[in-house]
Amino acid sequence: MHTMWKGSISFGLVNIPVKLHAATEDKDVKFRSLHEKCHTPIKYEKICPSCEQEVEAKEIVKGYEVAKGKFVVIEESELKELKGGGEEKAVEIIDFIKLQEIDPIYFNKSYYMSPDGGGKAYSLLRKALTTSEKVGIAKIMIRSKEQLAVIRVFANTLLMETIHFPDEVRKASEVPNIPSADNVSKKEIDTAILLIDQLTTTFQPEAYQDDFRLRVLELVEAKRTGKELVTVKEKAPVTEMNDLMAALQASIDRTKPQADKKPATKKKKTTKATKAK
Repeated sequence: MHTMWKGSISFGLVNIPVKLHAATEDKDVKFRSLHEKCHTPIKYEKICPSCEQEVEAKEIVKGYEVAKGKFVVIEESELKELKGGGEEKAVEIIDFIKLQEIDPIYFNKSYYMSPDGGGKAYSLLRKALTTSEKVGIAKIMIRSKEQLAVIRVFANTLLMETIHFPDEVRKASEVPNIPSADNVSKKEIDTAILLIDQLTTTFQPEAYQDDFRLRVLELVEAKRTGKELVTVKEKAPVTEMNDLMAALQASIDRTKPQADKKPATKKKKTTKATKAK
């Protein structure tokens, strides 16, 4: 499993070296955008609309838009200074709470945590969380963004789940057209509850699947085995001869209209001797 972060967890005076691994993966069917004419993958280039030229990564700086078309430029060195101690690969557990106190709307992404040489300390935290039935609240810096996180035990493994800060969760009161009262009859409620009871079961994740993704993959396989494949049209290698021939042909094409014109009839010169006759 790929290691995406290395650092340590600390609670009190206990320090636990750990590695971070993504606990989930995106299995969406990904399509490439092709040119319909030749089936070549489309390139996406970073173009400056003002200079009308491609911009290299080293020429790009960060800017925060304070008004329409007006930006404050922030240097990487300034951001690094603001991170301070957060730049260090450390996760400090600042509080312990009950997991039930966190609404699922706050959860963002999950990461497995494996010990990086501190097996005993890792086991200590895992056992303490399990026995106390608590989870740890911590802060961590991932990809230049400070994250609030929950550290808990999942399948005998420490799991870190990043959670949204309160100001990142939109207020439910701002959702439009929500009815203020339940204008339903008792019979309707009883029928709905009966239906819920009939459909109630224990949660078994393996019982659910992405049917649309599977249908797309079946379609891809059917086209592949049926030889409905398209091939990228190979670009002819550019050589000096090709360039020369193209230039010569362009020159010929450019002069063709002039060659097709009939030459103007020359007038005979009139001399004094001719006039005298």
